[in-house]
Amino acid sequence: MSLGFGLLSAQLRPGEGDWSHVYENTIRLAVEAERLGLGSVWTTEHHFVDDGYMPSLAVVSGAIAAATSKIEIGTGVMLAPLHHPLRLAEDAATVSLLSGGRFTLGLGLGWSKTEFAGLGMDPRTRGAAMEEILSILPKAWSGEPFSHQGKIYDLPELAVRPVPSKKIPVLVGGGAEVAIRRAARLADGIFANVPRDQFVQQLDWIRDECDRVGRDPSELRIVHYSVMLPGNSEAEALERYTEHLWQMMWKYSDMEASANRTGPPPAAPEFTEQHRDRLFGRATIAGSAEEIVSSLLDIRQAAGVPVEFVARSYFPTLEHSDQVELMQHLAEEVAIHI
Repeated sequence: MSLGFGLLSAQLRPGEGDWSHVYENTIRLAVEAERLGLGSVWTTEHHFVDDGYMPSLAVVSGAIAAATSKIEIGTGVMLAPLHHPLRLAEDAATVSLLSGGRFTLGLGLGWSKTEFAGLGMDPRTRGAAMEEILSILPKAWSGEPFSHQGKIYDLPELAVRPVPSKKIPVLVGGGAEVAIRRAARLADGIFANVPRDQFVQQLDWIRDECDRVGRDPSELRIVHYSVMLPGNSEAEALERYTEHLWQMMWKYSDMEASANRTGPPPAAPEFTEQHRDRLFGRATIAGSAEEIVSSLLDIRQAAGVPVEFVARSYFPTLEHSDQVELMQHLAEEVAIHI
């Protein structure tokens, strides 16, 4: 199994105002990930954020496909209820064809009321929308005429083209039980970002739901992603990267407020100890390569099933050379051992 890298978000640094170099660097990093032998690269979606957090994952995935030749390209995740299912199917099929079948579609629900309002969607029906989208996509990719009548979408009989030449794997991101059980019924796997014990609980839900619907859980692809901060020690890694991790994590609390803000994006408030739980409360692994590998293997052993890993170690505020150095440490010192 190989290590993946992401989540590429193409965000401006605080004080900046030109996105051209941000997108250029995004493609360059995907190329570097392939050169270093990493197995996959992942993008991530939000809308109306003042730093330009990537809103158009299919477009960027197509650009990555054109610049690379073998690395898997995944969305981690595309916010499914914000997209019409037929347009989503068309875009995914197009990227899959451009990439020679290297595209994996990761889907999530979304949470920002600002995004739903801006795009004219109802957040109260997002779960039902996801349920229908997951049932529509395989039919759309078949190339055969079909129709769909549901609570959210009413689609006339038609055939969607182009048709992907290979199956497009669909992963579901999320932490709630209902999301994980939905993935077990209707998707090809999960894209999870939770601590070990919660991850084990998610896998129990998958096994239970698969047993209920008569599906073999071994058919599902299990991907776990976490922030990985390499260094000679945990203390050194945290000293080097905490500022960048804090800016990345703080921005989520600032997204909705930034939607009608003018001017360049601001820096996060100064990091203090009171922010520590917020920063490291999910899945963050810092330390030597040996410590990171040990943590990942511990997660896999506790899971009791094959688990793939993705390093969420892209930080928009890192200089390009420092970001490549971080990727190189992960590729040469971590990936080869997992």
